This record gives sequence, structure tokens and C-alpha cells, in this order.
Amino acid sequence: MTTRIDPWTSAGIEDYSKLFEEFGIETFAELLPHVPDPCPYMRRRIIFGHRGYVPVLDAILHNKPFGVMSGFMPSGRIHIGNKMVMDEIIWHQRKGGSAFVGIADMEAHSVRGTSWQDCRRIGVEEYLLSLIALGFEPDGHIYFQSECSDVRDLAFELGMKTNITELSAIYGFSGETNIAHLQSALVQSADILQPQIAEYEGPKPVVIPVGADQDPHIRLVRGLANKMRMFRCEVRSIQGVPYVSVRGKSAPPDALTKIFETIIGMGYNATKYKLHIDVQAGDDIHDEFVEAFPVGHAFNPHFEIAMRKIESAVRRIEIEFGGTGFMPPAATYHRFMSGLSGGKMSSSVPESIIALTEPPDEAFAKVKRAKTGGRMTLDEQKRLGGEPDECTVYELLLFHLIPDDAHIAEIYQECKSGSLMCGACKAHAAELMADFLRDHQQERKIARERLGEYGLS
Repeated sequence: MTTRIDPWTSAGIEDYSKLFEEFGIETFAELLPHVPDPCPYMRRRIIFGHRGYVPVLDAILHNKPFGVMSGFMPSGRIHIGNKMVMDEIIWHQRKGGSAFVGIADMEAHSVRGTSWQDCRRIGVEEYLLSLIALGFEPDGHIYFQSECSDVRDLAFELGMKTNITELSAIYGFSGETNIAHLQSALVQSADILQPQIAEYEGPKPVVIPVGADQDPHIRLVRGLANKMRMFRCEVRSIQGVPYVSVRGKSAPPDALTKIFETIIGMGYNATKYKLHIDVQAGDDIHDEFVEAFPVGHAFNPHFEIAMRKIESAVRRIEIEFGGTGFMPPAATYHRFMSGLSGGKMSSSVPESIIALTEPPDEAFAKVKRAKTGGRMTLDEQKRLGGEPDECTVYELLLFHLIPDDAHIAEIYQECKSGSLMCGACKAHAAELMADFLRDHQQERKIARERLGEYGLS
């Protein structure tokens, strides 16, 4: 049966491996050895997949410009599942990325019916205070969709590059879907592309950390980024020998001529036709790139460098002639957190979450009541061992509460062996969760005093 994923339901994903085959998501495991000081979500395989992350990783490794962007729909309380995205944004910001955070008030208003006043209140009081408390720096960009003219204007332009049929195929929209809901999908795409506009120093690799339910947004925006281009660079081959073909899409003839002259000036052999340029570019090589990225190339790393140089030149000239030069945004995908009683953790199901704003003693009690991976009886637990992979309490420890990898591995093995009982594990997790919330809520008070540094009030 085909897996269905969409951004607006609370259904979980039962088999993540299907996403590689059915949706073309790539495994993150191949890239992990090359990531400097990977965040815990990467090390623990909680981030399981990606689309197009190699240019972002290349930028991190070689101190090149890149961005990180994600958003939050202000329709409910912030919970520890939302914290994952915030942690990933902050990690990329600390690696040198320009960080963008959008509060999706237009989406909340159109999809959830949240009032504009509540969108503002929830956006600041729930999400932004926690974002700042977790370590988001003031050099990042925080905005509300409804107040950002760049996003609204770009969404209008993107609307000219798609249609209702395409949106329906991606999201499963029906004839009953209201127009504002359709528009909110385009606004999301504008959010994701905004870090590449001229005001923010133009095109660059940008990564969007998301759960797999947000993949429809990523597929849409990657397609729109390509549709907004004047030119596309394609890898083609003749008898197995690759070459680059630069092809115009209603581009000014003078732009194609300048691209041809530039490529010749770079030392490549090229042939210019009426609407495209073919480039033989197989001899370029940079040893540092080959060493950094020994995997994931369609042909070979020698050719990859040439391809990137040509793409960069084409993008620069396109911008000179009024184009966007957008790069397809990348994404990392993390596993969902399970709800405390099973299923996906979602703010639309209050009993499934631990909110970052709820009293620590209430969170303590929730953890004590949470569904575990224990056996039916104490004797079975000792004899057969527990099932930590099916345990929401172990997930809390793995995702958020145990920073040391060796410690979490020890807990896993003790559970599997039957030497750790659920009662003791729950009590430990409940204490850690209460302690975390006390500390975080104190940081939120400090964050409130710092709102002015972020242009908020």
C-alpha cells in the first residue's frame, strides 16, 4: 500500500524505509561520516534522510555561505516535538548558516481558523520565546508571514508557475479545499526561497529541517525553484561520456551569449546553439572535494566540480539579466516523536504531548503514565527483556533527555536484557523531564527580556 504523507494530519509513519523508494528521499547515513561535530539527532539516526543536502554540507566544510530555514504554525502549544526543529536550526546557525524562522500565521489562519490576534500571541508566547531560550542568536531572521512583504510578493510570483492540478497531486486537495489553503502552500514555498533573494545576498544552499510529513512542501518548492530559473544546467552523456548542457527557458539571447563567452573564458570547450550550450567539462579536479565527498555522485567527482563551476557562472549571469538564480532547497528529515499514549505527537492531540510551557509536575505525571515497551508481567520483562524501540519513554531519553551517547546505549541494552524495569526507567525519565522544563522555563523568562534584540515586542 502506498504511504500517504501530508503536513496537516496527525497520522504517523509506520515504515520510514518506504520513503526512500516511494518518495525519493535519500538516506542520511552516507553523509554522516563527513559531518563535522554532528548534532545528536544525526548521530542517533533520528535524522534519517535528506534531499539535496550535499551542497549544504560542502558549504559547512569549506566556510561558504548557506542558510537554514523552517517555520512554525501558531495553532497550539509548543511541545518537545517542535523542539527538534528548533535544535536543528540552532545547530546549523552555529555552523555558520544564515538562520530564518517564519511564524506561519497565514497558514494557521487559513487551515486552522486561528484568529490573527491569537496567531501573534501564540507565535511569540509559545514558539519564539522557546526558540530564543534554546539558543537562537539575534543575527537570525524572525518574521510573521502576514507582515513580510517579500514573502507575499514572492508567493504571488510562484503562483504563476504552478496550478491547482499540480497542488492537488502533491497535497491531495479536493474541490472542497478553500482557496486560502491553496495560497498558504505557495506562501510556504516563498518562506523557503526567501533566504535566496537579493536582500539576503542572493542564491545559496539552504536546508529545511522537517519531519517527513512536510515533504510535500519540499517537493513543491524544489520544483518551483527550478521553474523560476531562466536557465537550467543538465548533465547529459554521449556513449557514457558526460557533458553539461545549458538550456534557456525564454531567456534573453544576450544572456545566453554572455554565458557562452564566460564558459569559454573559464577554459572549457563549448558549442553554442540557438537555445542552448553544450560543454565538455570532464577534466577539472579538486582533490579536497574528492576527499570530502567520495559518495553520491552520478558520474565522478572530477566532473562534479566542473558542473558546479558552470552552474555558478550561469546563476550569476542570470541574476544580471533579472532572473532569480534560485538553488533547489535541501531538506533533512527526522523521525516523529511518538505521542505519550502512542501515535504521532501533535499539539492538536493535547494528551499526546509534553508542552514546553506546562508545569514540570504535570509533565512528571504524564511521563509516569506514558506508554512503554515493557512486557505484560514483571517475570516476562526479566525473561524476555523490554522493547525500547516501541517505548515512548525511551524515545524521550533518546531524543531529548540523555546527552551522552554511551549512557543512552547502556539504557537501551539494560532494557533489552531485562535488567531495567519500566517503573525505574519511567521515574528517571520523569525527573529528567521535570528538571529540563524548570531550566527551560527559566530561560524563557530571560528570553522575554531579550525580545527587543530580535525586533519583537
